[in-house]
Amino acid sequence: MGENAGSDQVKENLIDLRCHFTWELLLEDIDIPDLEMRISEELEFLDIKDTVGMLNLRAYVRHLKGQHKEALHSLKEAEALIQEEELGKRSLVTWGNCAWVHYHMGSLAEAQTYLDKVENTCKELGSPFRYSMECPEMDCEQGWALLKCGGQNYKRAMACFAKALEVEPENPEYNTGYAIVAYRLECDHNNASLEPLRKAVRLNAKDPYIKVYLALKLQDVGEAAEAEKHIEEALSSTSCQHYVFRYTAKYYRRKGCLDKALHLLHKALKASPASGYLHYQLGLCYKQQMIQLKTSRNDQARRQGSVQKLAQQAICEFQEAVKLRPRVEMAYVCMAEMQAEINQYEEAEANFQKALNMKNLECQIEQDIHFRYGRYQQFHQKSDDKAITHYLKGLKIEEKTFVWKKLLTALEKVATRRVHQNVQLMESTSLLGLVHKLKGDKEEALQCYERALRLTGGVNPEF
Repeated sequence: MGENAGSDQVKENLIDLRCHFTWELLLEDIDIPDLEMRISEELEFLDIKDTVGMLNLRAYVRHLKGQHKEALHSLKEAEALIQEEELGKRSLVTWGNCAWVHYHMGSLAEAQTYLDKVENTCKELGSPFRYSMECPEMDCEQGWALLKCGGQNYKRAMACFAKALEVEPENPEYNTGYAIVAYRLECDHNNASLEPLRKAVRLNAKDPYIKVYLALKLQDVGEAAEAEKHIEEALSSTSCQHYVFRYTAKYYRRKGCLDKALHLLHKALKASPASGYLHYQLGLCYKQQMIQLKTSRNDQARRQGSVQKLAQQAICEFQEAVKLRPRVEMAYVCMAEMQAEINQYEEAEANFQKALNMKNLECQIEQDIHFRYGRYQQFHQKSDDKAITHYLKGLKIEEKTFVWKKLLTALEKVATRRVHQNVQLMESTSLLGLVHKLKGDKEEALQCYERALRLTGGVNPEF
């Protein structure tokens, strides 16, 4: 077809390719700067085997920004590595991306040249399709691209890695991808990622990055000794140190070793000062230090000053986190909680509203925002009504996560107290009935509803 290829025909063939331009990667404009920064960090600090895959993703991100020459530069880097390493099937993704970028630049002849490369390779490898192949290597490549592009893509990423594992169940890379996405998708303490992580560590014994993921999961399930062993092994490795520091810091923060966590985070921050993730983790450490201090029995006057200082440090880190990663929902919530602690109620309300108004949230995160805003209304604003509204909104998201159970407990406590205090007795009794219904206590629920009905008729509920 060569230079005489018509635009429509080229476009029709491009749609058949398997590459970043056809994988429907869900990304919002607001996510792009953060993704680009994370790609640069991984290329610099993570000892990744699939450098070509990251260069492909960088090229796609640059295309989204309208930087087509820069996108081609990344793809040329990827092509050079392909020639060095003879990557075979995965080269189809790079050539497909090259074809798409040239098409968007109006270079139809160049686009056709890359289409021809893909077609010839597919023919050589025995594919029944002109411009694509069904193989685990391509599924893996698609899985990583989806995984890097954030939470909205995780379920599809998991399906890609699962498909690849059906063909090669012991492949180390496919198992690593599957285990990481299983860990990130785990919205409750159901431990679905534990065995995949164990298997990934067994198959990638020298990879400290996946060991830290396993350690975090083992920490979740209370396997402290085994978790500690993996953390120590990861820290003793010289590979992927930047990433090891950031995730081991999370491990130590959750363990309550806040000084150790802060030390590791500051080490990681020296190499990557523009990491929203690191600033968020620092904020969580200062927040936890503030809570520890607030609940300790130190001298009251001195404690107040330190509490104020720690809360302000946490707020500064959360502000930096959302500046760098505007989609980190819980950073707005944590910032609001710290602002409430030092009586900055107007600022706290504004940040809670930013989180509450975000779209396409994962179930657990949306529930958690309603839970925390409910607690803010109940304990800082002394508004049971608004607290109840948000506990109910969280419970309407019916996925039975750990946070869903916390919402139910919070609603039960406030309803029980209001019944005992005779506050809006009929509504409070009905609310308690709903709590029992959601807990599966049908008999208790029925009794509450009958009591509420008698109250509406002016009948003494004791009769």
